[in-house]
Amino acid sequence: MHESADTAAIEVRGLTKRYGDTVAVDGLDLTVEPGQTLALLGPNGAGKTTTIECCEGYRAPDAGQVRVLGLDPRRDARRLRPRVGLMLQEGGVYPLAEPGEVLRLFAAFHADPLPPDALLERVGLADARRTRFRDLSGGQKQRLSLALALVGRPEVVFLDEPTAGLDPAARRLTWRHVEELRADGVTVVLTTHLLDEAEHLADRVAIVDAGRLVALGTPDELTHGDDPEVGFSARPGLDVVDLSRHLGVDVVEQRPGRYHLFAPNDPALIARLAGWLEAHDVRLGELRAGKRSLEDVFLRLTAEDDSTGARQVAS
Repeated sequence: MHESADTAAIEVRGLTKRYGDTVAVDGLDLTVEPGQTLALLGPNGAGKTTTIECCEGYRAPDAGQVRVLGLDPRRDARRLRPRVGLMLQEGGVYPLAEPGEVLRLFAAFHADPLPPDALLERVGLADARRTRFRDLSGGQKQRLSLALALVGRPEVVFLDEPTAGLDPAARRLTWRHVEELRADGVTVVLTTHLLDEAEHLADRVAIVDAGRLVALGTPDELTHGDDPEVGFSARPGLDVVDLSRHLGVDVVEQRPGRYHLFAPNDPALIARLAGWLEAHDVRLGELRAGKRSLEDVFLRLTAEDDSTGARQVAS
């Protein structure tokens, strides 16, 4: 039975974790409501994995409090583990074991598991059920890891890079599994470096940098922001000095082929941009007016965060 809606599925308050002189997580506050899908984003070393491991009970906080389904992940581990599913990126399976027998073993740990054979079919591993783990492809190992996380009908699922190494078709299949979990009222926390994945799957996105929360909100709230903006894609290396002079606004190439105009969305400005592109025989790849991509938001916040705390986009 799932937790009632008036109890947070995950509540983190003042979480701090140090490794020697390094502060991996620095006073982090975060709440995930029941049935919500949260994408936890951040550059390498930002504290994502440590935060997740504290929620899973694998790490003890140096300060602060963590509650999952109202329970302490370490003190109440025996009560909590049957209610939580964990998908790790790699490891945890004996190399000579077969997916079918591993899934049946994990199913035996739960009172009301999903049928192992049906679950193998669901994640696309029916034809590999008798293949040794060491002989599975990277994508097949990922799908088995997902099946192991789901077999116990968990109320909360932690997915660590769930589509890493998957081809586009398998990636879309995994997305569908996450969407089904949300439809069933399961709380999902996923980490990913694929920002389109976060934008597609998440109800809310949390961005962490240097162990602190720097932004929190829905994908729509984060990408619209307070001020309309203009961005476009074209061939790399445009003369942004000349373009800035022509438009009368600052233009920067944020990364190869992706340009940002520091100006509001104005029809006359868009017309001047189109005229300049035509005069220089430059094909327009994409034009975004009034909305940033989640990637733009992520890069800006993680590059320019002043460490004064989270930019709370929505209450």
